[in-house]
Amino acid sequence: VLEDALDISTWDLACQFNNTDHHTELNGTDRLIVRRGQAFTISLYLNSGSYQPGYSQLHITAETGPQPEEQYGTRAVFGLSDEIDDTRWSAAVSSPPGDTVCLSVYAAPDAPIGRYVLTLDGRIQFDFILLFNPWCTRDVVYMDSEEKLAEYVLAQDGIIFRGDAEYPVPLAWYFGQFEEGILDACLRILDMNPKHRRNPGKDCSGRRNVIYVTRVLSAMINSNDRDYGVLEGCWKDTFDGGVSPMSWRGSVQILRTWSSTSCLPVRFGQCWVFAAVACSVSRALGIPCRVVTNYYSAHDTNSNLVIERYLNEKGEIDSSTRDMIWNYHCWVESWMTRPDLPPGFDGWQASDPTPQEKSEGVFCCGPVPVRAIKEGELTFKYDAPFVFAEVNADLVYTLKYNDGSTRKIVNDQKVGQKISTKSVGRDEREDITHLYKYPEGSAEERQVFEKANHQNKLLQQKGNSGLHITIKLSTGIRKGCDFDVFAIVSNNTEENKKCRLVFASRAVSYNGIIGRECGFKDLLNVELAPGGERKVPLSLNYSKYCTNLTEDNLIRLGALLIDYSTKEAVMAMRDIVLDDPEIKIRILGEPKEKRKLAAELTLQNPLPEPLQGCCFTIEGANLTGGKNKGFADCLEFLRLLANRIGSKGE
Repeated sequence: VLEDALDISTWDLACQFNNTDHHTELNGTDRLIVRRGQAFTISLYLNSGSYQPGYSQLHITAETGPQPEEQYGTRAVFGLSDEIDDTRWSAAVSSPPGDTVCLSVYAAPDAPIGRYVLTLDGRIQFDFILLFNPWCTRDVVYMDSEEKLAEYVLAQDGIIFRGDAEYPVPLAWYFGQFEEGILDACLRILDMNPKHRRNPGKDCSGRRNVIYVTRVLSAMINSNDRDYGVLEGCWKDTFDGGVSPMSWRGSVQILRTWSSTSCLPVRFGQCWVFAAVACSVSRALGIPCRVVTNYYSAHDTNSNLVIERYLNEKGEIDSSTRDMIWNYHCWVESWMTRPDLPPGFDGWQASDPTPQEKSEGVFCCGPVPVRAIKEGELTFKYDAPFVFAEVNADLVYTLKYNDGSTRKIVNDQKVGQKISTKSVGRDEREDITHLYKYPEGSAEERQVFEKANHQNKLLQQKGNSGLHITIKLSTGIRKGCDFDVFAIVSNNTEENKKCRLVFASRAVSYNGIIGRECGFKDLLNVELAPGGERKVPLSLNYSKYCTNLTEDNLIRLGALLIDYSTKEAVMAMRDIVLDDPEIKIRILGEPKEKRKLAAELTLQNPLPEPLQGCCFTIEGANLTGGKNKGFADCLEFLRLLANRIGSKGE
């Protein structure tokens, strides 16, 4: 009715107030960015008349996507109510009668996320962005700890763990989810996904479901399906046509490059880069998320929960199998409830954007409840068997003798060790292995293996020849040094043993690809008296390993002891991480807000040769705009660098 309509002249979206109230102000306050399940307030200024409770009316529609429809939840039509209804889209006036109307609009806690148009009385329109709301108890991503919300949604800096189970190496990462242009890039990822291009109405409707969105992100962070995905993977020795995954220190440049180059995949990524970008996008959209590292991670291609490797008498591994053990593998966990599953499986859900195997026809993995992995519930969606194998597969080595016969090798290497993530509020490692696995040897572990039909683990028929072998490291191992490693072999039987010892070292990539030899010893006549022990050294010289190392700085040691009398074999394996030198940062003077900040960077060169063509790059929250700042172009800095970086100099 005409006389009921409000005669609106202008309006104020109060972006500063609303964005701050909705924890989105770090995106900027020049546009309205709000979260579902929470009211936002706009001021309407009237040309004439005044708002009268019970008499004045306002017809409101909220629409998202190119084909908004009420039945799919992408269009909501509502009017003024006496008070907000927190179960659906609603609106109420919170101001007294007068010529200024304070209008509170509440987005349904299960509304699709994305770009919206709000229309008042069919003639006034404005845009806003709606995100998931982990502060809202009715939202499926609700998290009840402010400290965890600060870490898993709001924190732009983080740590990703690489290296080795014996020596986890922290890598600082800038997620940068609130940097300029990143939220737009994240929404564009959703729009470029093949499901949206096939049926945009259905896809936009699906965005109310965080399980659906997480699965879309798992597929779209990689580009293996030629689907306009963000990153292209490369696990070769060279990275022609792109940059080494090792060079990335943050997600911002990757997402900006993808968005600004017509959604061409950015070259190149590996698992920690895929996971980090997925974490940035998830946090930007309002999904609590963290990067997780699994050491000795299995890639089981035939779904038998067994990783089978074959060695010859020289200790060389047959590389024809696709089953692999990665030194470490990174994925993400996202926080949500799982109403599609039985009770008890809410909380952290694992998903993996690194392209490994196809799921429902595309390269994606998850989300699957972490608790489902722990309990062996392999029928639960999505991709539980693959993730279960990553942390529980059995590693079986078989020795192929020159005469064609084979024998199982006794080996105590375990899959799924030291599963790690950054601690909440601290730059330290938190071990979360207990969330994925029961203690080894416990009754609960056996029940899980029975449920998962993990027959190989249930049998546990590993032979014991009475021979034992371990690998020990000398102290002070670092890149640039010559050093020794040791195979300790012992005979726990009552008989004299005559054995062959193969002690080898090779460069290895983090994903288990074996590289060139770094040192080798083959002793054909190792005699061990009953109860006897022998310590066999192997020298690793910088002059040999320096050119064979990959960017992962990993050397794999393997010692194989073969009993001539029984043909039985035992094996030990261990990896060495040769750290790059630490860059020390010293702040000069007192840091002050909105003032230039000076810092001194120091690098100790550990190598017996000068470093050439060096360049420092810096990236930091609200310091560099999400860009890498390089110093190679500064002649003065280069002179300083040249003076400081000599042979074993500073």
